Order: sequence, then C-alpha cells, then structure tokens
Amino acid sequence: MIELTDRATAPAVADAVLNLPFETRQRSRFRARLTDGREVAVRVARGQVLRDGMLLTGADGIVVRVAAADEAVSTASHPEPQRLVRAAYHLGNRHVALQIGDGWLRYYADHVLDQISEAVGLAVCHESAPFEPEGGVFDGERVGGHEHAHHG
Repeated sequence: MIELTDRATAPAVADAVLNLPFETRQRSRFRARLTDGREVAVRVARGQVLRDGMLLTGADGIVVRVAAADEAVSTASHPEPQRLVRAAYHLGNRHVALQIGDGWLRYYADHVLDQISEAVGLAVCHESAPFEPEGGVFDGERVGGHEHAHHG
C-alpha cells in the first residue's frame, strides 16, 4: 500500500491521481484508491484540506495529484453581483460550505438552500461538478498577499 504523508514541492510531476469528494478531502487520515486502482493510505497534518491540484508524496517518492471529484451540487447564478452577495450572506448565516465563482455560487445540493437562492433571485441548476468551497480566512490560505495560519 502506498502511504502519502506530505505535500510534494513544485515542480514535481504527478505519477498518479487521487480523485476524491470534498468530504474526504477534509479528513487527515483515510484510505482510498488511485484512479489506476492502487490503494493508498493518506496521513497528513490535521486541519489541512486537500485541494484540487495539490500534490502529495510519501517515503517511497511517488507523487500523487489530488483531484476534486464530481459531486451532486447546486449552482446558483445571476449576472448582478449584489444578488450573489445577498445569497452568499443568507447561505453563510446557515454555515454552508460555499464555492464562489464569477457570476455563480455552488453548494451541496439541498432543496432548502435552493429555495433561499431562488428567493433572492438566483437561477439554480443541479449538476454533477467538482466542489471546491472557500476555506476559512486564516486556515493557511493566502489573504491580502500574506500567508495566514492558526496559531496557539
């Protein structure tokens, strides 16, 4: 079994692909299969979300690219940014994992959330697509050109 424990440093080239839904990509320890069928055990630092395109490696030197799997999602869209902001505000009040794109918002398919989006004027469609929601502001992502991480 292949063990993946660390992020690979660029410019590494992937030897294999690990296609995962967001729910699994939030976990720090799990077993899965690469797209070529080989089994892997992933053991990364707690609190690290595996993002689409991230490269992982282990003691054996194999480099694996993480891919966001297609999932059942709702994509809500509107050409007016103010409508999208209103929908994001109301969805955020429900602590919904939310992906934000140019002219659209995406969340796990849910009829109540669809009703909220439609109530502020967004058009909602159901699709199978990769889900890559926003991370927390201080969860190690870049904010304002600076790296931020939790301390303490």
